[in-house]
Amino acid sequence: MSESSPDDYLSWENLIYLADLFQCSGERRFPLLGGEPSLHPYFNDMIVYLLERNFDVNVFTSGIMSDHILDEATSLFMDVPHDRLSFICNLNDPDKTPTRLAEIESIKRFLKTFGERIVPGFNIYQTDFNLEFLFHYINKYGLHRNIRLGLTHPIVGQKNKFIPLDDIDAIIDRLFSYVPLFERLRIKPGMDCGFPMCRFSDKQLAWLYRHTGGKYDFGCGPVIDIGTDMTVWPCFPLSSFQNKSVFEFNTLQEMHDFYQDIHNKIKVEASGIYKECDNCIYREDHHCAGGCLAHNLNHFQKEVPLRMKEVYL
Repeated sequence: MSESSPDDYLSWENLIYLADLFQCSGERRFPLLGGEPSLHPYFNDMIVYLLERNFDVNVFTSGIMSDHILDEATSLFMDVPHDRLSFICNLNDPDKTPTRLAEIESIKRFLKTFGERIVPGFNIYQTDFNLEFLFHYINKYGLHRNIRLGLTHPIVGQKNKFIPLDDIDAIIDRLFSYVPLFERLRIKPGMDCGFPMCRFSDKQLAWLYRHTGGKYDFGCGPVIDIGTDMTVWPCFPLSSFQNKSVFEFNTLQEMHDFYQDIHNKIKVEASGIYKECDNCIYREDHHCAGGCLAHNLNHFQKEVPLRMKEVYL
């Protein structure tokens, strides 16, 4: 980001257009993602603007930000209600992901400043992941007692590190090895989209249902992302797939419906990431979406192009 040009940043003109679009769509929640949003030269000013427009702002951040930006944010937002401004802070295990000491100190300062507003997040990209550092951060800094767990998926058309399907069972077993800590510390796991329901045992599903109050969804659907150049895509793993322009749509619902229609057509070609998904009653009853669509699409790109055109880049 330090080498990026001004064209890589969201302009005020585009932000105002998007705010108008969200308002016309009846959407009050306005998430800000990156890269790292706090690197934007008008990061705090844009949050002020969105709050004044009566949006609830949710910022996805690494927690690494300059002292100037954090001090300014502290003076501007400490009295804003927590439901109006919140953060999802994606954190890395300091023992497995080498991080400069200055960045670690910056993260700790951010966590200490905005603790109760922060939901800690963690992206699982290897089978021997560790969650203990997250439990420590939650207790030390008073973070929200919920951990947002993301399963890394292939980015269609690109090369990235992700969890192979053969490793999902090991991932789930590793996650459930932390059940005693989740229970003792009264912390809830919140799994992001793409986890296949069939890989969990009945005992594991029962624990999830009980420990989270029944709030669980093994889904995979359009979660609209909009880039700084006003390009639209259905979700991060599909960021290079069927891109459109914001200006081709009148509402957020139109965007969602457009990509949902493509999702449905792809499901005709392959209903899920496993062969068993074709005859799965839980998928048919919409309890599970059959895993992340990116796995299927990534496979389709290597085939002779005989399927319907919607499955290709």
